[in-house]
Amino acid sequence: MRKPRKIRPVPEPVVASDDARPAVGTDRVLALSGLVLAAAAAFFPWYVFFNADKFGIRSANWDGTRDLPDLPPRNVFSVSPMAMTDNSANTAQPLDNLTTATVGNEGKKKHREMEEAQPFPGRTDFRLLHVANGRALIEDSSGMYMVKVGSILPDESRVATLEQRSGKWVIVTSNGKVYQAN
Repeated sequence: MRKPRKIRPVPEPVVASDDARPAVGTDRVLALSGLVLAAAAAFFPWYVFFNADKFGIRSANWDGTRDLPDLPPRNVFSVSPMAMTDNSANTAQPLDNLTTATVGNEGKKKHREMEEAQPFPGRTDFRLLHVANGRALIEDSSGMYMVKVGSILPDESRVATLEQRSGKWVIVTSNGKVYQAN
């Protein structure tokens, strides 16, 4: 058999008193002030746009000048020797041709020597790749080099001439060897 259930009484709903109600008036005032502020923020740029004369940049009025007294100009004094005037009768003086420095040709000579001295690793054979504008492009096992007449070659000879023989370019060295382009 079953035991009968106990019936619990339903609690009565709690009714809020007038003191516990939310302040509806305060919410409405805050909402209305927010809408007014948003409307003013949206309207103000248009007000400034249509009334630019009230908000624009005003130029300064420079009409208020003062008059300076009518005095003769002052003498200018300078300690610079160039500003000193010569009061003697002989005003035409010869130019000072004193040389203060010289530039020698040693730097130019060293520069030319450095241009010609290319470091080639050992005595190796090379091949001629191309000739243009009085210069030749050669290649050996360590890389490519640009040479001209008088340049040192990898076989430690010098370029004597760059010639065209039978339609092909050749390098004639100071040793008498002839290297032909492939």
